[in-house]
Amino acid sequence: MFDRVSKYSPQVLCALRVVVALLFVMHGTQKLLGFPATEMQPPLMSLFGLAGIIEIVTGLMMLVGFYTRPAAFVASGTMAVAYFMIHAPMSLYPANNGGEVVIFFCFVFFYLVFAGPGAWSVNRK
Repeated sequence: MFDRVSKYSPQVLCALRVVVALLFVMHGTQKLLGFPATEMQPPLMSLFGLAGIIEIVTGLMMLVGFYTRPAAFVASGTMAVAYFMIHAPMSLYPANNGGEVVIFFCFVFFYLVFAGPGAWSVNRK
């Protein structure tokens, strides 16, 4: 049965890339543009501001499939740094330190470094 669905893995990989990239861009726009509404408005020239820029730029690159692997590599590293600098000092456990989403992003992007963009991307055209 699973052999029949395996042929769709490039398309599903593309869907995963698009959805995760949209969520990542949203985190960047929240930091830099205040949308969706948030109390956090970090200065552009700060670590949070830099993280917002990286989230928007790499997120858009992955969204359209433009140099997905390098963008995912940078995004994965950014999330690893964010986890160890911001979340890990609060608690050993991700459920207690609010780092589950950061870990999720880090490992999905790390997977995309190796898996590539999937079926549809700008670089495949």
